[in-house]
This record gives sequence, structure tokens and C-alpha cells, in this order.
Amino acid sequence: MARSEIRVASYNVRKARGLDQRRKPERTLEVINRLDADVVVLQEADRRLGQRKPAIPRAMIERETDYALVEVALNGSSLGFHGNAVLVKDPALVMDVLQIDLPGTEPRGAVRVDLGIGDGLSVIAVHLGLMRRDRQAQLNAVEKAATTDRHTVVAGDFNEWSSTRGLGPLETRFDVYAPGRSFHARRPLAALDRFALTSGLDLRDGGVEEGALARVASDHLPVWTDIRVPSLRATC
Repeated sequence: MARSEIRVASYNVRKARGLDQRRKPERTLEVINRLDADVVVLQEADRRLGQRKPAIPRAMIERETDYALVEVALNGSSLGFHGNAVLVKDPALVMDVLQIDLPGTEPRGAVRVDLGIGDGLSVIAVHLGLMRRDRQAQLNAVEKAATTDRHTVVAGDFNEWSSTRGLGPLETRFDVYAPGRSFHARRPLAALDRFALTSGLDLRDGGVEEGALARVASDHLPVWTDIRVPSLRATC
């Protein structure tokens, strides 16, 4: 029987710099470990300037977590693509990776990771722009990158403060789910971190990690969701 259940988490790690202004990647990884997710998408996983060096050392990920880094960087140095990194508990599930250039005023990108879950699942990691007109164009690009032959979860920092506007490009194929208010970590007011699921995926549960460590490790709180992916093989 093919595996069909998965926990996906999203975390804007703010380059591992906490609200105490201390850069402590080991603290970031401790928060990630507490999520107990199968797949974790990270935003701001790399330094912004120069060679975009990792904010969390690769060796530290290997040493202090049960996760493997999905190789999505194009420069041979960064953890991610435009800061979007993907960690997985079981690297054998990774079937393919696609980098997605996103339009907008500032450089942005997304990453699609295809997984052998159920009948096939793609997870698209995003960190959308600060201006709504840019986000609209970026969501159009993300929607086009979601193939129709695989179930898809878009996960990340959507940077959209409204709960009713701004996500139009996803409406025909996706249901958008915000597990709760995730920003600002000190006093959460906005559900900036979200998931978007294609129809057919079964949303089982979700939430926001609100522990004391998460409240200081970044300006965003991590979010997670449990999903069941349809599997025809399981019903045959």
C-alpha cells in the first residue's frame, strides 16, 4: 500500500536571527524538530546578499535533525532558491525538483518538489512579494507550475494580510488554508503563512507552533498541516 498521509510545515526563519537579534541556527533547528513534519519548507534560509550563504550550516542540519536537505540551489552554496529551502524526513520520496522564477519588482522564486506520496504530490515552496500586484503575478506563475496530473500543496509566506482578497489566481484550482495567526511572533496579528491545496486532498488538521522558543527564534511562527493524499492503489 502506498503511503498517503503527510505533515507539511512552513517556517520563515528570518535567516536564523531571533527577536533577541542573535543569530542562532541551532535554536531554529530545535523549533523545526518540534514540528515533527515530513516536509518543511523554509523561507529566508540564506543570507540575502553576495553569495547568499546558508543561514543554517548544512552540517548542523545533518547533525542535529532527522532531515535531509533537498538540493534546490543553483549556485552550489545556498540552502535554497531565492531563500526557499526544503527539508524532508525521507529523501527517497523525492522524485523531481523544479525551480520557478517569479516576476515582480524584487527578485523572487519558488521551488516545486515532486514526492512519491499517494497518487503523487507536489509541494511548492513560496515566499511572495511585499506588493499585491507582484503577488498576483507570482501566484499566476505558481498556478501554471502546478501540473494537473499531480495533487499540489503550495506552502510558505504568502505576505497577504487580507483574509478575503489577493489570492484570486489560485481560486479556480486551490483551497487556501491559514492555520492561524503567525506574524508577528511576539504578538501574532496576521495569518501570513498559509497553505493552498488542490481539490481532492483531504485536510486533516493544522496549527501554529506557539511555544516559547518559537516566539523568539524568528519574527514568524511556524505553521503546519496534516494532509491525506488520495491513492487509487490503496483502494484496489
